[in-house]
Amino acid sequence: MLNGKNTKSYPHPQPPPYMSIRSLIHRYPATAYFVLAYGISCAGALLATAHKLFRGAPLQRMDGLIMFPILLLGPSLASIILTGAMEGRPGLRNLLSRIGRWRVGISWWAAALLIPPAMVLFVLFLLSHLVSPDFTPNHFMIGFLFGILAGFLEEIGWTGYAFPTLRLKFNPLPAAIILGLIWGLWHFPVIDFLGAASPHGSLLPSFFIAFITAMTAIRVLICWIYSHTGSILLAMLMHASSTGCLAALSPPHVSPVQETTWYLVYAAGLWILVAIIAGRSGLSRLPGADSPAY
Repeated sequence: MLNGKNTKSYPHPQPPPYMSIRSLIHRYPATAYFVLAYGISCAGALLATAHKLFRGAPLQRMDGLIMFPILLLGPSLASIILTGAMEGRPGLRNLLSRIGRWRVGISWWAAALLIPPAMVLFVLFLLSHLVSPDFTPNHFMIGFLFGILAGFLEEIGWTGYAFPTLRLKFNPLPAAIILGLIWGLWHFPVIDFLGAASPHGSLLPSFFIAFITAMTAIRVLICWIYSHTGSILLAMLMHASSTGCLAALSPPHVSPVQETTWYLVYAAGLWILVAIIAGRSGLSRLPGADSPAY
């Protein structure tokens, strides 16, 4: 009662329930992973080049070579952080066991290691004989070593965490394609430093599209192998083989137009292979996320 009059009490409006970071990760695990992986990678790349960016100085090829290994920390660290936070030690042990899974059929080992070099050499053989000798493969054998770091670090995240998480919502082929596109875009900070023809100038958008198209096909093949074997190790090896072949065998004296052209042909060849595999084994019928492979 106030001033002799009765007053009716009304409840105050309640704020919406607070969603913790842990709850958000649990509700949107794939989004959380990509945000964290991109955030770590881009922050590292920015720190590595800040001294030039703040002065407005142009980045050189060496800057790209420095940035790339720093970018690799994003996918791996994001996977380890989120797996540990959401699943604890059992989740980390499961991740480690999939990395160490090597007892699979010899045909899967052959596919992981030999598909990238076979396709690269086949495409460059055709182009060098039918179009121009400029497409003759290089023999920069030390380039194969460059793929090892990329394959073994990145796949802890892309295959160890991102693909199984996407499989909870999507069928295997769409999940692999989505992951491939996101993986391709992740290379954006260093894309103009990749390849023999860098800088690509006005051809950079076209080269980037060709690159993403090829990498998405490679990702589908990596996911195909992983879905049948549950082996992150084989995913690492195929990734290392792919990156190593591009570093070691890419024609060394090509123009941006030629480099874009051969990447497009390479991408077309990979997608033809994907279509053949899909027709014979059915990529849409791969083992699901609840299968023993995971």
